[in-house]
Amino acid sequence: MLTFALAVFLLIITPGPGVLSLAGVGAAFGWRQGIQYLAGLFIGTNIVCLAVISGLAAIVLADPIVRTILLAVSAAYLAYLAFRIAFAGAKIAFISMSTPGLMAGLTLQFINPKAYAVNTTLFSGFAFYPESLFIETGLKLLIANVIWLLLHCLWLYAGVKINRLELAPRTQRAINFGMAACLLAVVILSVWSLLR
Repeated sequence: MLTFALAVFLLIITPGPGVLSLAGVGAAFGWRQGIQYLAGLFIGTNIVCLAVISGLAAIVLADPIVRTILLAVSAAYLAYLAFRIAFAGAKIAFISMSTPGLMAGLTLQFINPKAYAVNTTLFSGFAFYPESLFIETGLKLLIANVIWLLLHCLWLYAGVKINRLELAPRTQRAINFGMAACLLAVVILSVWSLLR
């Protein structure tokens, strides 16, 4: 169980579309909007998780045409998001300046390749309760959600704090480019891992 918890921690704390955009919402809009966006991400990640556990994601992604279309849409959206981050100007802004909310977070998780990859890894491996798959799955959901919420709240907090630093425009642009580069790296790794 501890190995599973460590895997959850390591897989979720690493930058991906969800946490990077959440930090951006915190930086651009503060706690209030950040919590709404966080709720959308949370609901979305749990829907993705249930799709993975039930096998629905495997059935849908088994069709090479559907998989390719979803990968292209996902990569295009995330590349667009990275572009918006990189060229946000002198203001820390990881997403477009329209106020994001629950639906924006929910939508992002449906096209977030990291959400599918992480949930597939976590729920297809790390067996720790062989007596009952049902109990093990329930415990995994509980552990994953507690760690997920804690880490995502930390990313939101980091975004809110970045906004309060009142950094020089050059520093803000450097942060934007750094975050965009991280997001592009996630896109490239996701595409590469699915195509090999």
